[in-house]
Amino acid sequence: MGKIAFVFSGQGDQHTGMGADLYENSAEFKSIFDAAEELRPGTISQCFEGDETALSMTVNTQPCLFVYESAAAALLNASGIRADMAAGFSLGELSALGHAGALGFKEMLGLVMKRSELMQQASEEVKTQMAAVLKLDNDTVRELCSAYDSVYPVNFNCPGQVTVSGDAVSMPDFMEKVKAAGGRAVPLKVSGAFHSPFMAKAAESFRKILGAESFGKLELPVYANLTARPYGGDIAAVLGEQMSSPVLWEDTVRAMIDAGADTFIEIGPGATLSGMIKRISKEVETYSISSMDNFEKIKERFIG
Repeated sequence: MGKIAFVFSGQGDQHTGMGADLYENSAEFKSIFDAAEELRPGTISQCFEGDETALSMTVNTQPCLFVYESAAAALLNASGIRADMAAGFSLGELSALGHAGALGFKEMLGLVMKRSELMQQASEEVKTQMAAVLKLDNDTVRELCSAYDSVYPVNFNCPGQVTVSGDAVSMPDFMEKVKAAGGRAVPLKVSGAFHSPFMAKAAESFRKILGAESFGKLELPVYANLTARPYGGDIAAVLGEQMSSPVLWEDTVRAMIDAGADTFIEIGPGATLSGMIKRISKEVETYSISSMDNFEKIKERFIG
């Protein structure tokens, strides 16, 4: 067997009830959520019973996903399933860094909360939108975006899928251009134009916050969205650029495969990353810990 990679999901897969069955059936999972509830009251109700609209607000989505992902990774570790390397998509990169020991759970949750507040504020300053562009190659998407002053290709997910951020005025016309070019644009359920210049002000504020942290040595390689390469001793600098820079997800997955990963376990409440990874390589195995049933399947596969 090759190496196992944990990949932590970003915004978009959140849903009411996420983690409830894992909380009821796993002491390890429950302990993380209970700790989060002490630090951020209301987290449990937002995840298990919350209103979908409230949960989809960035200021709530990011902390809730981070807690879910931290709990799920702890559950896998406690079961003897451990990662050889890790990466995370956008918000998931902070989960990956936390799992690798960059900071303690309390400190990393505090960073996530500050990040989510800054991104929420930025998303409220200008009306923006994100959309996944399907069935077009990267260069075609770049060319279509270049016709607008405020539309940017931001997440290079997998072959035939690029996420675009733009202002709300331009995006409808852009999506029509995508259709005319033979592609399809699918609006995303996020509240801001992430990983674009619209986040520059928030990113600058977050860099100052990161600069005050003392990050520990990572216990396993964590691949950065910004570079598609493992972090060195530059966590604050690289993570500080992430919020307003494109996510190089396809390149990241290919780099992890080149490093020996042949099994990817998606840590999150959905299977979006698993779908992307399968489009990048049909030679790897993918799993998702999005429910207790899925966890049991993972455990059966790796523990027996």
